[in-house]
Parts: sequence; C-alpha cells; structure tokens
Amino acid sequence: MKEIRQGCLECGKRLLGRIDKKFCDNSCRSTYNNAKNRIKNVLIQRVNSQLRKNYRILSKYNTSKKTTVARQTLALEGFNFELFTSTYTNKSNNTYYFVYDQGYMPIYDGKRYLLVKSKSE
Repeated sequence: MKEIRQGCLECGKRLLGRIDKKFCDNSCRSTYNNAKNRIKNVLIQRVNSQLRKNYRILSKYNTSKKTTVARQTLALEGFNFELFTSTYTNKSNNTYYFVYDQGYMPIYDGKRYLLVKSKSE
C-alpha cells in the first residue's frame, strides 16, 4: 500500500525530501506552531497579568508586615480572590493565600482580610 503524501501543513506547497516531512521551511513550521499555541499563550498571559495586578494591590495596602483591609477595597482595585500562587495552613487551621511573598487571609466573616508578607529566606 502506497502512502499519500500531503503538502506543507501551513501553506500547502508540495514537499520535497524526507517522507515524514511536514513543512516546506522553518518559517511555515514556526507560523503553524505559533498559531497552534496562541490560545494557550493568551490564557497564560491573562493569568500572569492578573497575578501581577494582585501582587501590586497587596503590596500597596500591606505597608507593614501585617495589616487589615476591607474586602471591598481590594475588590474595587480589581483584586481577583481566585488567583494565587500558594497556600499555607498554620497550626490553628487558618489558611493564608499567597501571591508570591504577599499573603492574605479572610477574617471577620470574610468582610476584612489580614495582609501578611512571608519571611524572606
């Protein structure tokens, strides 16, 4: 049974050379793979952008090592409570959510947040 060889996956040109070749040149290969990965890259860029924004907001309000701030204040700045980089649960079973070294924990029925900064190593 003879294999039917397709053209370049990006531009459709006839392929010369190896039987398993998929692209006519590096430009077509790059263009094809960039388009294929574009959706993933956009998602990553959005998440990273929001993490940077969360970090800036926490840094703005946490001028000392510990402080409290209203949830509404953070929300009005555009803080996304669903995005964080890590969590820490202490011996009292309180969970802190961290955006890199800036952390927050809900207090007073979730209307206020305790802001903390992790100890640098």
